[in-house]
Amino acid sequence: MGGGIRNKVRRTKFVKHVSVDAPAPAAAVAVVDGLGKPFEDLSLLPKTSTASSDQPSGDGKNIPCLPRLGTASTSKEPLKSVATSNVAESQRQGSSDPTPLDDIITKLTTKSQPTRRCEMVQLSESEIRYLCYVSREIFLRQPNLLELESPIKICGDIHGQYSDLLRIFEHVGFPPKANYLFLGNYVDYGKQSIETVCLLLAYKIKFPENFFLLRGNHECVSINRIYGFYDECKRRFNVRLWKAFADCFNCLPVAALIDDKILCVHGGLSPDLANLDQIRNLARPTDVPDTGLLCDLLWSDPGRDVKGWGMNDRGFSYTFGPDKVAEFLMKHGLDLICRSHQVVEDGYEFFADRQLVTIFSAPCHHDEFDNAGALMSVDEDLLCSFLIFKPADKIQVQSTGIGCLPGYPRLHS
Repeated sequence: MGGGIRNKVRRTKFVKHVSVDAPAPAAAVAVVDGLGKPFEDLSLLPKTSTASSDQPSGDGKNIPCLPRLGTASTSKEPLKSVATSNVAESQRQGSSDPTPLDDIITKLTTKSQPTRRCEMVQLSESEIRYLCYVSREIFLRQPNLLELESPIKICGDIHGQYSDLLRIFEHVGFPPKANYLFLGNYVDYGKQSIETVCLLLAYKIKFPENFFLLRGNHECVSINRIYGFYDECKRRFNVRLWKAFADCFNCLPVAALIDDKILCVHGGLSPDLANLDQIRNLARPTDVPDTGLLCDLLWSDPGRDVKGWGMNDRGFSYTFGPDKVAEFLMKHGLDLICRSHQVVEDGYEFFADRQLVTIFSAPCHHDEFDNAGALMSVDEDLLCSFLIFKPADKIQVQSTGIGCLPGYPRLHS
């Protein structure tokens, strides 16, 4: 069961992950620690080679991380799990007749398969507007700083690579078989941003206490207006739908705290961040400003050659050195900062003596990089392991009038 024991002192640790076989063209491989330190063997994934693409019925095995909707809280206390009531709800969800939401999820998960040519999923505009509206209300009812409990799977940037998102679920398990936290950047660059964000929003609505989405710097109109999402919405639907997505993105939470030990955010630290209550108190809905705390949480980057705070080549926010990571963790009693926002060759990369990790979950990003994708699993004892997806053969998208997306500058991830 999730939730952990609050009176037991636990420290975040990293362990080796036993590999699982993966269907072509992607492969999940065992992680070798980048620092060459020995690891304990630990298998956190199902032993079967692939997971079924059918939607699983709720089995109550994964424990919710937030209280019931309608009870959003700004309390500093960790949010406790209420297992009994949620097992019953999960069972009801699994045994009930199909709903319009179930129909949407079925369309999104059966139309495209990781080993096939990937087709556009034909959702109606009304279905997409429904996803945007309902998920928006859920985001606003839940805290801006989510306080979650292990076990949980953490994923980095997806960037419209819909087939790779499906590949993650096929290997690790479709919700609610696992708790998920995504760190933002769902849209832009990839050819199927609409399918990607719609599936994520649908799962958020279906499993609001087991499935979590943070905001990335691309969940902002000034950015996704340029890097592909606006063009995709306009080409396939209309500009009004792009604005509906924007209203939804403006309500996304910006950070998560796992078992009071792992801080998760899209970008990084901020010189304006003195305490975590500042994150809790950020106003929503809101666009992303050009400066300040919210901007930094979504845009800042670690810098190996930086001491303290430095200029960021992106033109937004700052870079921060290992000293700032250590100082922040010590001050707040944390073990680890988990973030995304940058392409890394192996899908994950440590910084500041393993006090920060970058996770990027879009392999062969934008068909211009040979990077792997990865996700991080956090078990009940705060043991962290990584599942790596090697770059896959290019999967063509069957559609008309796709057009070309803008070239990808690394620093704008």
